[in-house]
Parts: sequence; C-alpha cells; structure tokens
Amino acid sequence: MNTILITTIVITVIGIIVGAGLVFTGKKFFVPVDEREAAVRECLPGNNCGACGYAGCDAMAAAIVSGEAPVNGCPVGGAPVAAKIGGIMGTDAEALERKVAFVRCKGTCEACRQQGNYVGINDCRSAALAGINLKDCDYGCMGLGSCVTVCPQHAIRLVDGVAVVNPNLCVACGLCVKTCPKGLIELVPESKHVRVQCMNRDKGPLVKKVCSAGCIGCSLCTRQCAFDAIHMDGSLAKVTYENCTQCGKCAEKCPAHVITLPCPVPAAAAEKPEEATEA
Repeated sequence: MNTILITTIVITVIGIIVGAGLVFTGKKFFVPVDEREAAVRECLPGNNCGACGYAGCDAMAAAIVSGEAPVNGCPVGGAPVAAKIGGIMGTDAEALERKVAFVRCKGTCEACRQQGNYVGINDCRSAALAGINLKDCDYGCMGLGSCVTVCPQHAIRLVDGVAVVNPNLCVACGLCVKTCPKGLIELVPESKHVRVQCMNRDKGPLVKKVCSAGCIGCSLCTRQCAFDAIHMDGSLAKVTYENCTQCGKCAEKCPAHVITLPCPVPAAAAEKPEEATEA
C-alpha cells in the first residue's frame, strides 16, 4: 500500500514539475502571431500545391502578411480570393497587375527545322535530361508538351510544334515556368503585349541558320524606343515592361518580326516624353 502511495506521489510531483516547465518554456519562447495571418489562411483554398512559390498555404499566408508576397499571389484562388485577402490587408487587389504566362519562342515547324523523328517519352524534361534536342535551335521550344501536362487550367496547347498560352485561361500559377527545361516561359503583365518571342542568345548569322523567326540582335528595336523600354541583353532584345507604353514602334521595325504587336493604344502613349524630345 505504501509503495503505491509513494509511486503516485512521485508521478504527481514529476507531472507538476514537467507542466510548470512547459508553461515557463511556452511563455519564454512565445512568438506573437499576427491575427491577420490566420484570417488570410482561412481565405486560401488549402491545396498546398506550391504554385505560389511557397511551401504551402500556411507559408503563403505568412508571406502575404509580412509583405513578401502580394495579396493576389495565390493563382488557384484567383480574383475572388485576392479580393477577400485584400480586404483583410487593406489593399485593393484589383489595382495589382494581372500576369499571364508567355512562351518566348516562335520556332514553329516551318521556322525551325526538326533534327529527326523523335521516338520516346513525350516529355521535354526527360528529353533534355537525356541530352536530346529535337530542333536545330538549342534554345527553342522542344514541343513535347511538359508545360501542357502540368497546367491545371488547360491554358497551354501545342501549335505547330510550339507551346502557346491562352491568356484568358491562365492564372499565372507558374507551374509551366518551373517545368520548362529551356526556361522559355515567363510571367508577364497581361496589359503589356509588346514581347520578344525568342530566347536564342547566339549572334545573328548563327540564329538565322537554325531559325528564320529568331532575334538577330540588330538592336533596331532599341533605337526606336523613346521610353527606354527595350534593351539588348547580349545579342537578345529584352523588354522592360514598367517603361513600355505599347507604342509598337519596336515591333514595326523588327526585321525578324520576333516582337509581338500590341493592342491599339491611345495616341498619347506613342508620343515621346519631353526628355526624349529635347534630346
């Protein structure tokens, strides 16, 4: 009887000590959590897909509250979720620029010759890992559709050997960007239609040798732009979307026709800024 009583007392004392230790530790190392984080987490769909670029919805909620990620950073939730989160964060989600995926390649079957008949797994990543290139251009779209497969919105399809994005269906989840082994896909502002549709970094003669639709690095486009919106990245033209007014002059002068034309814009957008006029 005494043994049982002593054992009970010892266990009780140990429990009290351990409990007190846990309470002390909890208070000592307590990390305050912003209440908005839990509210934002409730708005997120809970897929934990990682399409936003974070480990899961919990990490995404923390990033939004800290200001690291935008309120419309969840591609799965789209505009409805962004609006709810914007209300919590006091931000107008509609004021943020919507982005869409864009494939920087114009090397269709007609423009870029196939090296042979490919027989194997219809996956760009597998072919790239095996050291196989299906076209003469080492930089172009392989046309096996890895991006098509991963797109949850079915916004990408293969057209004449090149991946093409339907901007009306794209939610800018970025899965295609991560999947493309050539790094051809990027997320661009939806309203900016002037885009360079090439990634070949070779010199002009070498580009024309492998693809009739490639950027030849002539820099004519940069000389047409009065807004400092297009520059040469080595021998490849690149658009700075923040500066672009969609005047379309670069596209009109491009001899390779590798720059996409913009939608109609107000005449004022095509006028030169005062600084450029004075220069």
